[in-house]
Amino acid sequence: MRWVGVAVALGVGCGAIATAARVSVREAPALTALVEAAETVRVEAVVRDDPRPLARTSGPPTYLVAVDLESVTAEGAAPIRLSARALVLGADQGWRGLLPGQRVTAAGRLMPPRPGDLRAAVVSARTPPVLDGRSSWAQRGAAVLRAGLQRACEPLPDDSGGLLPGLVVGDTSRLDPALEEDFRTTGMTHLTAVSGTNVAIVLGVVLFVVRRARAGPVLCAVLCAIALAGFVILARPSPSVIRAAAMGAIGLLGLAAGRARAAVPALAAGAAVLLIADPELAADPGFALSVMATAGLLLIAPVWRDGLRRRGCPAGVAEALAVPAAAQVACGPVIAAISGTVSLVAVPANLVAVPAIAPATLLGVGAAVLSPVWPAAAEFAAWAGHWPTAWLVLVARIGARVPAGALPWPGGAAGGLLLAGLTVAFLVAARRAIVRRLAAVVALGAILGALPVRLLASGWPPPGWLVVACAVGQGDAVVLAAGSGRAVVVDAGPEPNAVDHCLRRLGVRQVTVLVVSHFHADHIGGVAGVFRGREVGAVIGPEWPEPAAGRAAVEQAAAAAGIAPRAAGPGWAYAVGGLNLEVIGPITPMRGTNSDPNNNSLILRAATEGRSVLLLGDAETEEQEDLVTGLGPAALRADVLKVAHHGSALQATSLLDAVDPAVALVSVGRDNDYGHPNPVLLGRIAQGGTRILRTDESGDVAVVVSGGGLAVAARGEPPG
Repeated sequence: MRWVGVAVALGVGCGAIATAARVSVREAPALTALVEAAETVRVEAVVRDDPRPLARTSGPPTYLVAVDLESVTAEGAAPIRLSARALVLGADQGWRGLLPGQRVTAAGRLMPPRPGDLRAAVVSARTPPVLDGRSSWAQRGAAVLRAGLQRACEPLPDDSGGLLPGLVVGDTSRLDPALEEDFRTTGMTHLTAVSGTNVAIVLGVVLFVVRRARAGPVLCAVLCAIALAGFVILARPSPSVIRAAAMGAIGLLGLAAGRARAAVPALAAGAAVLLIADPELAADPGFALSVMATAGLLLIAPVWRDGLRRRGCPAGVAEALAVPAAAQVACGPVIAAISGTVSLVAVPANLVAVPAIAPATLLGVGAAVLSPVWPAAAEFAAWAGHWPTAWLVLVARIGARVPAGALPWPGGAAGGLLLAGLTVAFLVAARRAIVRRLAAVVALGAILGALPVRLLASGWPPPGWLVVACAVGQGDAVVLAAGSGRAVVVDAGPEPNAVDHCLRRLGVRQVTVLVVSHFHADHIGGVAGVFRGREVGAVIGPEWPEPAAGRAAVEQAAAAAGIAPRAAGPGWAYAVGGLNLEVIGPITPMRGTNSDPNNNSLILRAATEGRSVLLLGDAETEEQEDLVTGLGPAALRADVLKVAHHGSALQATSLLDAVDPAVALVSVGRDNDYGHPNPVLLGRIAQGGTRILRTDESGDVAVVVSGGGLAVAARGEPPG
């Protein structure tokens, strides 16, 4: 215990020194003065990692680039020489093709980093990057091989052709976001990025071949080192790849040598060295998952593998079952802390995926290596590799759609530590046969008892739902029932995943009409999510053309599905599956208002099951008052009101009095910066006994026909 205390104290001391060194650079007076001044400066930097496009709603993408700052120069001042990490936000396409190791110069504004971030600053670039020299030969070689792999995958189907480069070298530029989300939901997200698994597969094949050739230990080590270096070059020697290589190599050597006692200290030493060299890794979930997965391979997998073999399981099958199960169990606490859920499908999904990972990885590596010298052979290798990759796609899609596939769990550090404690306690207790048998009986009983209830009475969607306001954050996405598996969708929220998941939960397979109330990003940013795996019959939008970028984004998404969006105005009507939809506003185009796009929102009236719904988009006071004047209060009476503009204060009381709803739905994001919804407005709506449901408090909210009247239901899981 004394040595344990000494080791902990030494680690804390080294970590504190390394962190203090980074903080001292970040807090340097000369640099903080430039950050506080918010002036335009010229920076010289070295690219650390591949540029990543940020999630966007409309317009050109913005790229996030990790760099090492070497010089910062304010206008009329001498350059400040330093060595500090920073992030660059650049919208110019020139940032997209940068390679790690390239030196660049650009002008931009320095902004403070997030609290707790050890980076010195965030640079909002205002000019394209100017290259200074070339990147290293290793980076250029990696770029050639990665581009060759992408060319070899071009003839393949979009799903497997987009996944194969991600599986092999972490290049997810062609990967469908919906498919990436399925991998994340199923607990297979490690297959879309370079991880220690890739390294272990490549080194494992090399080790197998050289051992079969009866090579000595020294030659084995040399050839494995060469293979490891080659794979790192292929996957591009960015920090994340180097970390994966270190963890994968330690795990493989530990399993190969059968000396867990030597491998575990090597893992601990490797993790400690990486943390001291880069203290930011302490808050990096990817690093934590790599370390925990490797620890699972070293400590748990051999025990489970040997136990299976003693019970007559073939050696290869025992290895294939033990390795992914051990890695998943070890990573469980970290995943629970991040996601707030415990997946019930992750372990079985990873088990059935195991046979496809190695062939897909090796064939993908072969395609990349062959691409510069023999393109035809590279295409053949990619074609052969897409078959096991297609199996991975199938597993991820089925796993993501399993009802009740994840259980809620406390998130954050507390939830992770709770699951870690329970996992360790179970692993220790399970060394006794009676505990294993008891655990098996309890688990089987829980599954047989609870699963049918969760499948047959999942609670969502509620039967007889008429309208659902999806919890999409600070935006709108409203779904009107139009028959079994069909719906009309009004707006799509700010990003694709939220609306896609909402429609999945509702079982919507066909969107007969997608109505866009107006073209602001918080209403059209998720349009691509509506199209994911669904048939969309038509796209309707307002005649008002602004914002132009939002309109172009809708047209682009619709064109990809072969649909030409149509403009609609008062008098447009549509009927499907007992649902009648009519556009009643804007009555006249409105100009010079507080927000012309908002005040030209399409206003819809829906009638179904003898009930009426009024959807106001983001209409503000001007359009609402014009509606009351033009149509009269009687024409605006409705049972359900979708409150305009996320419950902002810009509402006409005359309209609220005219509608007099039984239920008011407020689609709004949690902790937004706009003060939505306005408390005074909510009090005004509630005066007449209206039931108010908010997506920021209750998640997806639904209005249901029940016993001849209206009822409400909430899913109760608002987005974070």
